[in-house]
Amino acid sequence: MATQWFLIYQKPLCCHVCMVQVLCKLCQKEFYAKPSWLKKGNGVYCSAKCHHTDSRTGKMVTCNICQKETYKTPKALKGSKSGKFFCSKSCQTVWRNTEFMQELHPNWKGGKTTYRRLMLNSDAEQKCTLCHLDDIRILAVHHIDEDRSNNTLDNFAWLCHNCHHLVHRYPDAHKKFMAVIV
Repeated sequence: MATQWFLIYQKPLCCHVCMVQVLCKLCQKEFYAKPSWLKKGNGVYCSAKCHHTDSRTGKMVTCNICQKETYKTPKALKGSKSGKFFCSKSCQTVWRNTEFMQELHPNWKGGKTTYRRLMLNSDAEQKCTLCHLDDIRILAVHHIDEDRSNNTLDNFAWLCHNCHHLVHRYPDAHKKFMAVIV
């Protein structure tokens, strides 16, 4: 039985002799297709990638931010509220951060809590004024005159959470802070 199996599979397989050379419908690359494929209507594309690319029904659009060409499905084309298209989430985020900022953002509260962003964008050194820790995750913005409506850069100082608590609660720490900033 084993010898029969061996003999069956030792026959030469049909190669390019019975294959027909055809052109890919999409990329015009020459490839071989079996006549049986062609009878069934197959053997039109040289690869699965060409088949997939040719079967898409959407269109190519330009990214609104980086001008890169990107493909969008008909559903995505119809579902865009703004009419703008993006190649990635990062490009969409850049647009959203410029389009929906300050008064245009639905959660805008009059700009009274934007002082941390102002300090991060300023040239002020990002370290605690008292203990000189430089981990931005634990730094808080302190209002020097303790008036939260006075949001000028001259009224801000970086303090770590620990020093910020001490300055607000203990007069000695407040005096030390005032001596350092003057």
